Amino acid sequence: MREELVSRRHRYGYAATAGEMWRAYETLDGVPPDTSFGNALIKHDLLRGTSQVHHFPRNSPASEAVFVPARDNAGAEDDGYVLAYVHNPDRGAADLVVLAAQDFTAPPLARIHLPRPVPLGFHGSWVPEDHA
Repeated sequence: MREELVSRRHRYGYAATAGEMWRAYETLDGVPPDTSFGNALIKHDLLRGTSQVHHFPRNSPASEAVFVPARDNAGAEDDGYVLAYVHNPDRGAADLVVLAAQDFTAPPLARIHLPRPVPLGFHGSWVPEDHA
């Protein structure tokens, strides 16, 4: 979610799936769940009670999602990007994946290959340059 909306009314939330939890979303989009740990991100629309799922390849677990606004507090609440680390089993390292928040199920806008794996429990936040 947008950082300025933490503890306030908001419409959208983003989450990584976990193996056992994913079974609850088996019919969310008609796609059978992957049996590996957390290979998808979910965008929840809390106003409408709907969700969208962005799937990653098998054995490619995703970290928690971080929302990055497209511009300073302007535009729609989901006007921005969703970033997540995704394990790349072919390279034995992680990729930083950038998704368009308003086109959540589309292919990633960017995939940045990192030289090493990133632990699944790694947490992050977006801090704009003027707040750093």
